Amino acid sequence: MQTLTDIGTLIVQTPEVCGGRPRIAGHRITVQNIAIDFNAGMKPEDIISEKPYLTLAEVYAALAYYYANQEVIDADIMAEDAEFDRLEAEYKAQRQ
Repeated sequence: MQTLTDIGTLIVQTPEVCGGRPRIAGHRITVQNIAIDFNAGMKPEDIISEKPYLTLAEVYAALAYYYANQEVIDADIMAEDAEFDRLEAEYKAQRQ
């Protein structure tokens, strides 16, 4: 008989792993990583094709977590993008 999976066990947060960001249990793939791929137009099936060590259930759990916390996760993504842009501009200014 097949066992049931408690979907609450698929997403975890550990302070010392991935900066404490929510991630797929047993992996260093954050919910944020899945959200970025999904928002870039990848379907869940595309994501597991690119990351075959994940299951479809794990990707959907990450997406459910993302949509339940979208405002906070989108703000984190925007902050990281802004920091990347700042560092890139700083680097380019130093190279001139």
